[in-house]
Amino acid sequence: MSVLKFFTTTLFSKGNKSHNIEPKSIYEVTINALNGSPINLSEYKGKYILFVNVASKCGFTPQYKDLQKLYDAHKEKLQIIGVPCNQFGGQEPGNTNEIETFCKVNYGVSFLITEKIDVKGKNQHSLYTWLTQKSKNGKTNSKVKWNFQKYLVDPNGRLIDYYFSITSPLSTKIVKHLK
Repeated sequence: MSVLKFFTTTLFSKGNKSHNIEPKSIYEVTINALNGSPINLSEYKGKYILFVNVASKCGFTPQYKDLQKLYDAHKEKLQIIGVPCNQFGGQEPGNTNEIETFCKVNYGVSFLITEKIDVKGKNQHSLYTWLTQKSKNGKTNSKVKWNFQKYLVDPNGRLIDYYFSITSPLSTKIVKHLK
């Protein structure tokens, strides 16, 4: 069998399910909440979703306060999802309980926080593969540069844009979409 025929047969045979591994829609992404229970992102169809990779020991950590203000002001049409990540300067070393306690005690966080994941590199979670690759999100390629980078998804599950860490959650760049 030729190499081409082997790969064609392997990749496109009916029994090969590899084409279903990567989510085609943000709503197909699987991720767990901080407490380990699965999050069904399709529950947020019809709402904006703001994904933010968060960390408790970062210069941008005080943005938790503004994320909570944004959530409180727009929760009828916005779901904020904080995504703990320890890939930038080891600034999220905490375990599940430490992260949860930190967020609630210091910032009164009531929006959703996920399990700790990788947002870049060879172990990048499929959520961030979708958010950062134009071939998945249909909008743009990006790289997560640091903690508190934000990705805004519209109520139909389409990526609107991403915002670097220096962009406040209360910036008009973000809020204008919620009005």
